[in-house]
Amino acid sequence: MDHAIVIGASIAGLLSAAALHRRYARVTVIDRDTLPAADAHRRGVGQSRHAHGLLARGREVMDELLPGLTAELVAQGALMGDLQSRARWIHDGQTHARAESGLIGLSVSRALLEGQIRRRVTALPGVRVLADRAVTSLLADQGRVGGVRLAGGDPMPADLVVDASGRGSRTPYWLAELGYERPAEERVTIDLRYGTREFRRRPHELDGDLVLVVAPTAEIPRGGVALALEGDRWIVTMAGYAGKGPELPLQRFAAFAETLPAPDLAQLITVAEPIGEPRSYHTPASVRYRYERLSRFPEGLLVVGDAVCAFNPFYGQGMSVAALEAKALLDPDLRPLPFFRRITKVLDAPWDIVVGGDLRLPGVEGELTPKIRMINAYLGRFHAAAAHDADLARRFLRVSNLMDAPPSLMSLGALLKVFRNGAPRALPALV
Repeated sequence: MDHAIVIGASIAGLLSAAALHRRYARVTVIDRDTLPAADAHRRGVGQSRHAHGLLARGREVMDELLPGLTAELVAQGALMGDLQSRARWIHDGQTHARAESGLIGLSVSRALLEGQIRRRVTALPGVRVLADRAVTSLLADQGRVGGVRLAGGDPMPADLVVDASGRGSRTPYWLAELGYERPAEERVTIDLRYGTREFRRRPHELDGDLVLVVAPTAEIPRGGVALALEGDRWIVTMAGYAGKGPELPLQRFAAFAETLPAPDLAQLITVAEPIGEPRSYHTPASVRYRYERLSRFPEGLLVVGDAVCAFNPFYGQGMSVAALEAKALLDPDLRPLPFFRRITKVLDAPWDIVVGGDLRLPGVEGELTPKIRMINAYLGRFHAAAAHDADLARRFLRVSNLMDAPPSLMSLGALLKVFRNGAPRALPALV
């Protein structure tokens, strides 16, 4: 048969198809949405109109799967720049020190990014993308998935099915129908509500920076980002935890910006010209399904993207993690449980970053372990030191951009620098 099916034409699904076309003669991507012909937002991606972060590692992997993608996006107006010298990072109220980091970021709208990926994937030999089609169930026999059934009853056989259908994934239910155990679910309730407005961008604004990130603090559980986009635009997204997000009328939106842990975003909104319609969005929780812990799983079925781990979107990790999961599909071994164990190595670091960061905020529901408390205490001192030490700031960027593992922030060299920069209390024990 030599046929693979991908459920969902999300970025995770499209990148999965880009990987699978190297292994299968035919790849079919199925999506319930009407897919736009041009670069436009679509109904099935509710957060599409909000700021999206593309991390350095994610951009690199997308270029591996679709060579030349970055250059094509830049030719259409996306902006590139060093993520330390052309970006302003404010953590725990501290603005990180500047330098050239060698980490190249790409600032681009979700609509343009997804549109260009879809054009590239659709043009790949043997790949077809079917819109306005819904998958209702799996075709399975004797412990193996052999395709899908579409709405209306039509079967579509395949050697491999990859579920990239997002937070609404039906795989846990399908497993139960087939007599398998459902995966354990880890959930951190955040009740994150955010709002977005766009503004005209002038070159002198933010002193030429392309990115501004004001992260929430334990005392002020609100944050915001501004990203330079194609078409001389700023996209500004602000968010609040425990259901306390920004209101969208401009005056109230600006007032919310004034409550953030740093004034930079409020200063931008004050001088920039608003354009377009504002939008709001709600993310109730970060959710991870622990497929790798199952003892049995049907052959011929894999799960990627938000369908396996849906992060707090404020951290901007989802698209980059999806790219890394798609790259894992190039491995010769596509048996389900070995695949899930491989992508666990991809997921663990960003999941720990998100969960650890969120659990220090009031109103977030989850298990705040002694280890997370100690790491958060250390990071508070780390950010204070990174305001004066460009090397520490670069180390943090490399971790948050999925280039290095989190323990690199606690190397002997980093610990000495944090200690020398005047921590008010003794460093916590690291276990």
